[in-house]
Amino acid sequence: MSQPVHETILIVDFGSQVTQLIARRLRELDVYCEIHPFSSAAAQLDRMQPKGIILSGGPASVLDENAPTLDPALLAANVPVLGICYGQQALCVALGGKVEAGHHREFGRAMVTPAKACALYEGVWPLGTQHQVWMSHGDRVTEIPEGFEVVGTSSGAPFAMIADVKRRIWAVQFHPEVHHTPDGARLYENFVKKICGCSGDWTMAAYREQAIDKIRAQVGDGKVICALSGGVDSSVAALLIHEAIGDQLTCILVDHGLMRENEAADVVSMFREHYNLRLIHVDAADTFIDALEGEADPETKRKTIGRLFIETFEAEAKKMGGAAFLAQGTLYPDVIESVSFTGGPSVTIKSHHNVGGLPERMNMQLVEPLRELFKDEVRALGRELGLPESFIGRHPFPGPGLAIRCPGGITREKLNILRQADAIYLDEIRKAGLYDEIWQAFAVLLPVQTVGVMGDGRTYEFVCALRAVTSVDGMTADFYPYQMEFLGRAATRITNEVRGINRVVYDVTSKPPGTIEWE
Repeated sequence: MSQPVHETILIVDFGSQVTQLIARRLRELDVYCEIHPFSSAAAQLDRMQPKGIILSGGPASVLDENAPTLDPALLAANVPVLGICYGQQALCVALGGKVEAGHHREFGRAMVTPAKACALYEGVWPLGTQHQVWMSHGDRVTEIPEGFEVVGTSSGAPFAMIADVKRRIWAVQFHPEVHHTPDGARLYENFVKKICGCSGDWTMAAYREQAIDKIRAQVGDGKVICALSGGVDSSVAALLIHEAIGDQLTCILVDHGLMRENEAADVVSMFREHYNLRLIHVDAADTFIDALEGEADPETKRKTIGRLFIETFEAEAKKMGGAAFLAQGTLYPDVIESVSFTGGPSVTIKSHHNVGGLPERMNMQLVEPLRELFKDEVRALGRELGLPESFIGRHPFPGPGLAIRCPGGITREKLNILRQADAIYLDEIRKAGLYDEIWQAFAVLLPVQTVGVMGDGRTYEFVCALRAVTSVDGMTADFYPYQMEFLGRAATRITNEVRGINRVVYDVTSKPPGTIEWE
């Protein structure tokens, strides 16, 4: 990443599944931050010049032989440090304290009691009162390093909150970033604003201007092609790049036959007529569907789609006389997920988000103006760029499209059935005024057929599953609690209007971080 121009906090990742939530809490406070693996975080100090450092939690035990350790250079940076869970334990071990296993474990809700005045919870927790937090630890600190004092306790962690004010180091055993620590965001605000002195200069208006300057500096007078899918990410990236370099940008919409009903036509209409972008609409449905026909393996589907995307773009770039740059709507969670917590870069980003990598033979530089942003920040940038609210609030629709919502072998008939069911489902959601309450909703055509009775006849048709999840940024997702009246209405319309479906079910599975798709 380039040199930050904002006040910055460095988040050192020890592998916690909720490390991204720390970044989200800080970004919500208008404070810029970056996440880097523990093994390479110290190398970022000169570039970032952070005003503070946060050490994340992690799944390992500091007592393990090859446990992740704290780089001494981070403590030598002479900026405030906040350790979280594993980060607290790593701090204690590095500074001469002790951590032991076999004591009382805490997993889930716990109550902490502030024991001494502390800048971390000043104005949030009065002394002597109890407050809910979220614990997740088996080991615990049994001896704190010299210079530290206890500023908060819990029943299972006598050193739940510790501080060395002189060295400006604070550490807690719980996770302030999760929803189950209700006051956690205020603790982070105290740390980054009162302790680290951040003013909160991270805004989308400022980001827009800086991104435009960076795009112009990178591209010069070169040509850029952009994969425009119609989703929020690629659309915002395209508009931002167009604002920077105008007609040097050519957008390509690959209609692979896996899009939602009327989606390609709607995208072409909006961008050509309202934004005057140079847009090429490639009808490649037959090529994609022929290649996917009968394929049941989800990873093979994604790789096939990715390969065909690349081939399509290569062909279009040749027609243009070549392009030096390829624009992508890569987001910050994609960047984080492409780097293992042990520090090694991954060859490919998670395939259910991005359908393929960039082959070396294409010899193109990537332009990724959104790679420092989370999903909700992209939407905020879209508003800055003038995208209509109805478009900004669209539910995510990953590159593989309907292919990953049609488990089992793909056929044109099954895609048409699924497309109709999905359109009816979304129509009912909009009519009920629920669309903006739901982060993502879609229909799935299961590879199962059941016998049913419709009127006076028997049917043998597919089962359709409906899914709807709530989320803030796509890192975690929970099912949306529909009223039965709504589900009944949607199911009745689908079974009545879509020939090929005779049964509808609703998926009430909560998904762990990142796994929001069906497959």
